[in-house]
Amino acid sequence: MSTWLDVLPSRERQKLREMRMRSPAEYAKLRERIKSVEQITEEMQYNEYVAELKFALATEPAVRDALKDRIADDLREQGIEAVMEHVPDAQRAAVESGRFTVSLESHPQTRRETLAVLPEGDIQETLPIVSALSEKYIQQFIQSLQNE
Repeated sequence: MSTWLDVLPSRERQKLREMRMRSPAEYAKLRERIKSVEQITEEMQYNEYVAELKFALATEPAVRDALKDRIADDLREQGIEAVMEHVPDAQRAAVESGRFTVSLESHPQTRRETLAVLPEGDIQETLPIVSALSEKYIQQFIQSLQNE
């Protein structure tokens, strides 16, 4: 029994083959998204440390307080615009005065885990910390785990 491809004229079969082929630009774009084994290993290691940080923030008040103090110090030294990505005026006073809690949340744009601040008050919206500072805090936590 023949397949439907055998019944098609050769010109039509060639068109079907060309449709399935990717252009060099599409192929290069697809290759960029493919990760190597080393990259996957590093990402898994990073995710493991982030999970440990999230657990520590939920269960150990000392870690949560130390991170909150470090963020509050950076807010005083560098200013709120340098530390936070976007702070609405209604929550600015609570953040500047240090009335907030720290959590690890998924960033709204990048979907990567980042530190966020949850101001006390009526509005319960998480405010992400600038990615560079968040990565710095996470790396410091990772180094403290590796030193123990």
